[in-house]
Amino acid sequence: MNAVHNYLKLVKFSHTVFALPFAMIGFFWGLHVSGQPISLRLFLQVLLCMVFARNAAMGFNRYADRRIDAQNSRTARREIPAGIISPRKALIFVIINGLLFLITAITINPLTAILSPLALIVILSYSLTKRFTALCHLILGLSLSIAPVGAYIAVTGHWGTMPLLLSVAIIGWVAGFDIFYALQDETFDRSHCLHSIPARFGKHKALFISLLLRIVTLICLIGVGIFFLNHTLYWCGLFLFVLLLVYQHLIVRPHDLSRVNLAFATLNGTGSVVYAIFTIFAICIH
Repeated sequence: MNAVHNYLKLVKFSHTVFALPFAMIGFFWGLHVSGQPISLRLFLQVLLCMVFARNAAMGFNRYADRRIDAQNSRTARREIPAGIISPRKALIFVIINGLLFLITAITINPLTAILSPLALIVILSYSLTKRFTALCHLILGLSLSIAPVGAYIAVTGHWGTMPLLLSVAIIGWVAGFDIFYALQDETFDRSHCLHSIPARFGKHKALFISLLLRIVTLICLIGVGIFFLNHTLYWCGLFLFVLLLVYQHLIVRPHDLSRVNLAFATLNGTGSVVYAIFTIFAICIH
């Protein structure tokens, strides 16, 4: 059990709450559009794809960054640099989860089978991007944005406009909070030739860019409400989600990063769950 706990910490399993709620929105919207009844088998397949893909992505992130993490006092106690999990075992963990993701996706439908290798490449590539571009935050957003589209395709077997709009919203939302998180390593990243928005533009401009990305998210989510889910429950969920976003920008200041973790993990995790609950209920009674 201790080994399981270590691997769960390695991949920050609790952070699955960021993308999973949006996958559930895509899943239930797919059921609504196609008129299908809920399938427990398909639900479990989508859930397993989410878990395996994220385990592979986070495991690879920790493996790829193991030497960088060892040099950073904030990350030196992570499982690989601390010697709790060896690099070899972490890589095996990544390979196993990547294969399980592909196998599970293949069993769903032809389109998920075709797209699953591309999805895996995207979610793994994020870990390397901060070595050459400050747009790494957007690549992370792109990785998580696959969730609602993938779940929708798993149900319907084709693309849909609403999940795509939701995916654009996720890119802005995730990139915005990843910029928050990167504020902690601004000096370290700059001194080690690593790329991030804070390292390139400084804290003040980075927070402004994060705000602009959140505005893009808001526009997209308003579009979801206007064109697809114009229901009171949806607007209530969106209102609460926006309140949490605004609060994040109020508590994180360039000269005070003491509440970055609250803004990054707690508020974003809560926001995604709240938004998803209201949205799924709106879908069910739409």
